[in-house]
Amino acid sequence: MEIGQKIKDLRIQKNLTQEELGERTDLTKGYISQLEHDQSSPSMETFFDILNVLGQTPAQFFTETRETQLVYTRDDQVEYLDEARGFKLRWLVPESNENEMEPVRLTFAPGGTFKTFEPSPAETFIYVVSGRVTLELGPASYTAKRGETIYFHATQQHRIVNAAKTRSEILLVATASYL
Repeated sequence: MEIGQKIKDLRIQKNLTQEELGERTDLTKGYISQLEHDQSSPSMETFFDILNVLGQTPAQFFTETRETQLVYTRDDQVEYLDEARGFKLRWLVPESNENEMEPVRLTFAPGGTFKTFEPSPAETFIYVVSGRVTLELGPASYTAKRGETIYFHATQQHRIVNAAKTRSEILLVATASYL
């Protein structure tokens, strides 16, 4: 195990610079750099101070993490059908609601509409795979057709409706807990 690289990875995950980590542990930026490049070894006390700032216990730090799944097949994906509203929702990444982004595929029947959402801090990206959809965002409406995108901050009540007389399909990626 490369301790320096793991310290660096944790520091970056915490969005800290070497200088900020040094300030929080009474160490210099240069010493943090030496640690991250395995050019120096910290004392136990210094190591525990660094782990404390990085939000790790020694057990967590030294536990080998299993490989994160990066490729998801159709069998991994979860689907939900709402016949009354005329849409099918497919979560493309299982348990993605625990992540910062939540990618889904929505298929609308003619006249289909997705549920209405209250304002939130979410950012949302929609790519229209087929058909045409309308985003109703507050009092305004925005329509996009196949190959076009919609990107918005969800600061107003909003919903997505099928604007085509046929089936429409979109790829939607939202931040926060949008869905």
